[in-house]
Amino acid sequence: MPVLSEAIRAKSLLRAKPEKRSLPLEARMPNIKVFSGTSHPDLAQRVVDRLGIDLGKVVTKKFSNLETCVEIGESVRGEDVYIVQSGSGEINDNLMELLIMINACKIASASRVTAVIPCFPYARQDKKDKALIDDDSVPARTRFLNNEWKFRSRAPISAKLVANMLSVAGADHIITMDLHASQIQGFFDIPVDNLYAEPAVLKWIKENITEWRNSIIVSPDAGGAKRVTSIADRLNVEFALIHKERKKANEVASMVLVGDVKDRVAILVDDMADTCGTICHAAEKLMEAGATKVYAILTHGIFSGPAVSRINNACFEAVVVTNTIPQEQHMKDCPKIRCIDVSMMFAEAVRRTHNGESVSYLFSNVPY
Repeated sequence: MPVLSEAIRAKSLLRAKPEKRSLPLEARMPNIKVFSGTSHPDLAQRVVDRLGIDLGKVVTKKFSNLETCVEIGESVRGEDVYIVQSGSGEINDNLMELLIMINACKIASASRVTAVIPCFPYARQDKKDKALIDDDSVPARTRFLNNEWKFRSRAPISAKLVANMLSVAGADHIITMDLHASQIQGFFDIPVDNLYAEPAVLKWIKENITEWRNSIIVSPDAGGAKRVTSIADRLNVEFALIHKERKKANEVASMVLVGDVKDRVAILVDDMADTCGTICHAAEKLMEAGATKVYAILTHGIFSGPAVSRINNACFEAVVVTNTIPQEQHMKDCPKIRCIDVSMMFAEAVRRTHNGESVSYLFSNVPY
């Protein structure tokens, strides 16, 4: 009888459903290491907090002659490595630091090295462009109508050079956000995931602009028309654009508004703002055309030179940027600047890439 009872008990234990235990994220995501460069440690910390893992140990220092030295403080052999470094601040130093970190991980036998570059450096130098002839005695509009162009045949395509440098350093994959031109993905022979801030922007507009149904989405230049029409379609509102003629870099000669903004809330949308001359002139143009309020929403808020003072003196209700670039100091200096956190999008992209899942869900949704 005791033998029989033991057999019955054993069968009952086999039939019983195993107890479900919630595994920590480290157990579900083995062989992953996330390191941060010095350009944006706050974003990297938010990414690892979202993933439930610790930031990898790395020591970055400069020699007395300002050479960059990077030491990876833990083993990466056979690991899936992600390095978070944005193209902001001291861009050349940060880019060199990223290249050295990639190479250090690669020669330390990392299985795969992914560069997470929220703001891609040198993205604006993506083509040889046409420019007006350098003759200030002739008005810019006259030169434009007379078709007096010269081709900048000696201009570099620096974005392609950066792509080559990342590939040669040993990067196997790139994750970035809102490239200045989507064609930059074609400069690489390795996979590039270009995430979009659009889902987070739509969420912010619906939550923070009460009159968004009576709004009009405006592109400050013809190049951003595709981005603006996509957001306008998702919100089911109209769009407009501003045609600008540039005399030279960071200097706008004239602007022409195409579209009706009278008695509407104008929302300027662009991928980046540097000195903010364009968006501030555009805001004045929109107010002159009868807009009730003007907002600006930008993915990358570079805000160099006189940008912050221009925003303070401009007629914006708010200038909204993402945290692909550190914004703490800019927000202290200018109360109009607001920040959208996109760390969850990068964290989810890292998680999906590591697990071999599709990233396309992030193109139209904000992960919660």
